[in-house]
Amino acid sequence: MSRRIQDQALSPVGSDLKCNGYDIFLVVSSVLFILYLAVHAKKNLSRLCRGGSSIINSYYALLWLVTLLNLAWSFLQAWQCSPGKEVAWNLLSLFTASGMLCLEISLMAFLLKDNYMNGMDTLAHTFVVSGIIVLVDTLLKAIYIFGFGVPLFNHNVESTHAIKWSLWILHKLLLAAAYGFILFVQFSKWREKLPPRPAFYNYVAVMFVFSAITLFACGLAGIGAGLGNWLYEFTVLCYHSLYLPFLYVTFLADFFREEDFLLDNAYYSEMKDAGFFDADWE
Repeated sequence: MSRRIQDQALSPVGSDLKCNGYDIFLVVSSVLFILYLAVHAKKNLSRLCRGGSSIINSYYALLWLVTLLNLAWSFLQAWQCSPGKEVAWNLLSLFTASGMLCLEISLMAFLLKDNYMNGMDTLAHTFVVSGIIVLVDTLLKAIYIFGFGVPLFNHNVESTHAIKWSLWILHKLLLAAAYGFILFVQFSKWREKLPPRPAFYNYVAVMFVFSAITLFACGLAGIGAGLGNWLYEFTVLCYHSLYLPFLYVTFLADFFREEDFLLDNAYYSEMKDAGFFDADWE
């Protein structure tokens, strides 16, 4: 039965039915975002050269790299339905997923760093932590894909695959736990250790809810529920279409404002709205 499903997915008719569902939306969103980055690239590079920190410079370069990978991943959706392209599709998916995970983990490590405005020390700490986590995650996925033949990135295999969904459940559970921990710290006595940026916490809250929904979808898919497969596909669509612009707006956009006093005013307003200056009036 599983073999028949795979053959149908790899047939020309299966390719038309299964591979052209949401690839157009992915391509359009990816192209629009990379055009946005390209239009603002000159101004952003000038801003980085004038006063960007080492962590912002590195994060901006990593964002460009991952955006290009995500654009290629969006354009080449049909590879998962094409005979002979399985290895290429898995490699492209693996590198794209690892790059996006590196952005996620790096930002979480940055938020949990006490002295977050320092340059090279913060950069080293951030990318060492995220690099180790992403390397282990990538190696584990590669072993499952190329060693055991688990179709982690083949969305056309609709049959229940216990190993595949078990790995995704563990993956999403760890992400949800990490975002949940940051939310807990925000409302605890250790909140002073986090950067005074309410926009960061809004980002963490959104990603926690998203990770929880994805975890729920993986659990449903793991037990064979059709809703789980649909919901998981929807989360993949949202993640690859919206995460990079969302991260840029949350973490990088303010650093590229032309006038520094506008940035300072924005930070002060957010901190005031969050109640960071209430103690001065008591």
